[in-house]
Parts: sequence; structure tokens; C-alpha cells
Amino acid sequence: MAERDREAPERCCSYHTVQRRLPVLRWLPRYSLQWLQLDLIAGVTVGLTVVPQALAYAEVAGLPVQYGLYSSFVGCFVYCLLGTSKDVTLGPTAIMSLLVSSYAFHDPAYAILLTFLSGCIQLAMGLLHLGFLLDFVSCPVIKGFTSAASVTISFNQVKNILGLHNIPRPFFLQVYHTFQSIGETRAGDALLGLVCLAVLVGLTTMKGRIPRSHRGKLLSVRISRLIIWATATARNALVVLFAGLVTYSFEVMGSQPFTLTGETPQGLPPFQLPPFSKAEANSTVSFSEMVQDLGAGLAVVPLMGLLETVAIAKAFASQNNYRIDSNQELLAMGLTNLLGSFVSSYPVTGSFGRTAVNAQTGVCTPAGGLITGTLVLLSLAYLTSLFYYIPKAALAAVIICAVVPMFDARIFGTLWRVKRLDLVPLCVTFLLCFWEVQYGIVAGILVSGVLLLYAIARPRIKLSEQGVLLLQPASGLHFPAVESLRDAMHRWALAVSPPRCVILDCTHLSSVDYTVVTGLADLLREFQKRGVTLTFSGLQGHILQVLLSADLEGFQHFPSLEEAEKGHGAELDGGSRVLLHSASENMLPAPGLIQ
Repeated sequence: MAERDREAPERCCSYHTVQRRLPVLRWLPRYSLQWLQLDLIAGVTVGLTVVPQALAYAEVAGLPVQYGLYSSFVGCFVYCLLGTSKDVTLGPTAIMSLLVSSYAFHDPAYAILLTFLSGCIQLAMGLLHLGFLLDFVSCPVIKGFTSAASVTISFNQVKNILGLHNIPRPFFLQVYHTFQSIGETRAGDALLGLVCLAVLVGLTTMKGRIPRSHRGKLLSVRISRLIIWATATARNALVVLFAGLVTYSFEVMGSQPFTLTGETPQGLPPFQLPPFSKAEANSTVSFSEMVQDLGAGLAVVPLMGLLETVAIAKAFASQNNYRIDSNQELLAMGLTNLLGSFVSSYPVTGSFGRTAVNAQTGVCTPAGGLITGTLVLLSLAYLTSLFYYIPKAALAAVIICAVVPMFDARIFGTLWRVKRLDLVPLCVTFLLCFWEVQYGIVAGILVSGVLLLYAIARPRIKLSEQGVLLLQPASGLHFPAVESLRDAMHRWALAVSPPRCVILDCTHLSSVDYTVVTGLADLLREFQKRGVTLTFSGLQGHILQVLLSADLEGFQHFPSLEEAEKGHGAELDGGSRVLLHSASENMLPAPGLIQ
């Protein structure tokens, strides 16, 4: 014992443990010039993508555009040290911006406090190894949420494409007022927005059809392919630059038919504590009041942030043949948000689009994020005065093109073919998210949980008969399933005349709890009163130990089904009929069907 106590601190401080907590130590000693070249290209490419997207996503969050850039650089530096995926990039995303818009009341103070508290929650989850909680959010819930978010965010930008003003935020009111105000459309904004959309769609399509480059091809062909690829990859930056030049030209000529972003504060954000209170006209909102105002956002924002990051990291790890540590990803996310709150960031998460760009450009390590973060800082330091001329219609086009692919129309058909019951949480989440995001997510998780618990409470049982009745549960027995098992026993063994002996084949039984043990004790007593036996076969060692410890009266166990059958003097032949049923659905075969 004393030796173990001395070894524990050594294990905690071992180089392997430090490497696990600081993944940068795994790849930094092997870093090469070739890796540097590829990371540099990837970092610059992602930087050209993140700057216009950050400006656009701040609009989705209902915050001034500079907050998008404030949120874009901390994750680049933190993830380089703590991240376990070479591809993932952290920063503002469409999903997180929508959540911030829902919970932060379009107020930077609330958004920054939400970032701080989300970071604390995510750090705690990582330190306590609570990453497994994310497994309870099913794929249909995620798909329902992201599809609804795609529709909500896209329609939210229609007003900027058309140059409409005073459109409310709630989705249904937004739809009503947008169509009601359609006659107030500004021709300049509409024309520029549609042109930007067309260019972005064209460049996106072009990028997907670029043929692979081979060394045997002519140099001119390879250079042409590289130019097309670079143009398509940096399409967001190029479209925003083009639109900015157009609006600047009109400004110089003395007319301005477009709605502009407007003044943006110059320079880097101040390093300061997050706002733990908020001064208003005649009062001060205290910390506790701000926390109450954030409400469900304190659960939804950290959860969805972690879910999005871990899902993206796992997808690209599988694609590129490496492994990630989910709990370490939680730590990286948590520390990013915690530190980001000191530089006025709103909550961030992994970006699928920018991560895909990162992977496609051949990034080798998370060091590519250092280049991206540096570009964002340079933009804040020197380019913010130019953001004045960026038209809102162009940013709206960038957002729409980024979020439309999130709508997965095929998932409805896929679930209809694979498992129709999963359409219930999908549709519940999808529809309720149009009302309130938190209601949709919570309702979807609850519906998924009910379906999961129903399967546990009503496990499938295999029923067969040859002399004695054989019941075989298909999975573990937990306390909600006791009544289902008891009903099956009564219906097919005790309620018939004469009562019948039963063999309970526990080959697939992996776990039991105390309520199940007491339920089995009651069944054994009922079988004894009727003068028949309930025999157990194939129990795993740990379950057998539990039942033996309970000292059940009349308990009989055989190591295998064959021995149990011999013990009853009945052997199954090859002609016995086996039927699958679910006790919960009263699908047990009629007595005449049992052979």
C-alpha cells in the first residue's frame, strides 16, 4: 500500500501524463521544415476564411462585427497546445452564434459572461471525465437541431439580402414581417446580395469539380488548377473584398445604395475581467441576476459546443487515421472559452467548414492555428477601419452559403428506411427549435431518453418450448424490466393449466440490479407454490455471484442450457420452434403456435 501511495504522485507527474495533458509535446520534438510549409499554407488559407466568416457570424449572434474577430484568435493558440486533432479549428460558428443570439439578448456583456461560465462548465466536465454525457444526445436530435438552425439562420439573413429594417428576431414573426415588408426592398442591397450568392455558389461548385493534380501533367495545367483551387477556397474573402470595393466606389462618387457594416473599433480587444455585473440607466444588474437571465443557456451552450467540437474531431480523426481524447478536447474547449472571455469573446466551438479547409490544405499539426490566429490579430490591428465599407448583403450571402449545407434532407428518408421510430426525436427537435432552441434540444433529448428507457423496460425475449418453457432475455435486466418479465412468466407458465417449468437462459444477460434480484425471489416463491421449477442457465460469473449472495430460496443454476435441459429430463431437437417477441407489445405467440 505504501509503495502504491509513493507511485501515485510519480504517475501524475510522469512524462507520459504530461504529454497526455499537453499534446503539443507529442508532435513538437518531431516537427520538420516540411510540416512548417504545409501548416503555413493551411493557416493562411483558414485565416482568409475565418475573417469574413467571423464578421458575418457576429451579425447572426446579434453583436457588433468586431466581436466575431475577438472570438476567433484565442482558440487558435490554446488548441495548438491542448488539442488532440491536427485538423480542428476553434472559433465562432453559425450554430453557436444562433445560440448566443437566443440567450445573450444581443448584449455583449451577457455574451461574454456566457463565454466565461461555459468555459468553467466545460473545464469541469473535462477534469471530471464527464465526456460520456455527450453520448446521450442522439444523432436524430443533432440532425434535427442543425437542420432547423440552417433554416433559421438562412431566413434570418434574408432581411440583409433585401435591405429590410426593423424585422423582429423570433422566427415566426420574422417570416411574417419579412413578407409584409417585401415592398420596401432596397434594389442595391438585393442586387449585390444575389450576385454575391451566385458567385459563392459557383465557386463552391467549381471547387468540388476540380480534378486531381498529377505530377505527369503539364506545369501550366497544375498552376491553373492551383489558381482555381485557391480562388474557390478563399471565396468568402474575395467576395467580401469585391463587395467592399463596389461600396467604396459608390461612396467616393457621393451616393450609397447599400447598407454598410459601419464603424468598427480600431485595435485589439482590451484584456480585462468578464463583466460580473452590468450597469443600466437607473440600476445595476448583479451577477446572480445575469446568471438567472442566461437560464437554460448555461446548459445548452456548453453542451452543444462540446458536442460539435468532439463530433468534428472524431469525424476527421477517423478520416485521417488518428485518435483523439474526448476529455482532452473538453479541456481545450473549456480553457479557450475561459481565456476568451478576458478578451471579449463570445462562446466558440469547432467549425466544420474551416476544419475541412484545414484538412484539405494538408495541415500536419495544430500549429497551423498559430498562423490563423496571427492573421486575425493583424486584421484587428490594421484593417478594422476598412470594415466600414463591407455591405451587410455580402456578409449575409457568406452566412447563407455556409449554413445551407447543414440542412440534411436525406436524413428523413434514411431514418424512414432504417428505423422509423427515430423520426420522432428528429421531428420534435426540428419543429420546436423554430419556437425556442432550448425547447427543441431538451424535448429531443427527453424523447430519445424515453425511447431508450422503453427498450430497457420492455426488453425483447426469445421464447421457445420443448417439454419445458425456455425464456431468453436479449439484454441486461434492470428494475423497469421486472414487471415485463413477471408478466411473461405468469402468462406462459403460471396462468396455464397445468403450470409449466421454465428455464431462464441468461446467456446474454450482462447486468442485474437489486430490484431485479427481489423480483426473481418473488417469482421463485410463486413457482414453488405452484409445484413447478424456475431454473437459471448460462449465468455469467459476476451475476451468479450476485444471486448467490442474495441467498434466493429455491435457486437452481446450470452452467449451460444443455445441462439445464438434462436436469429437467427434456432435450430440444432440431425441429423446435423459436419465436422472437417483445413482451411490451403483447406479441407472445398464441399457445397453439408453440410446438
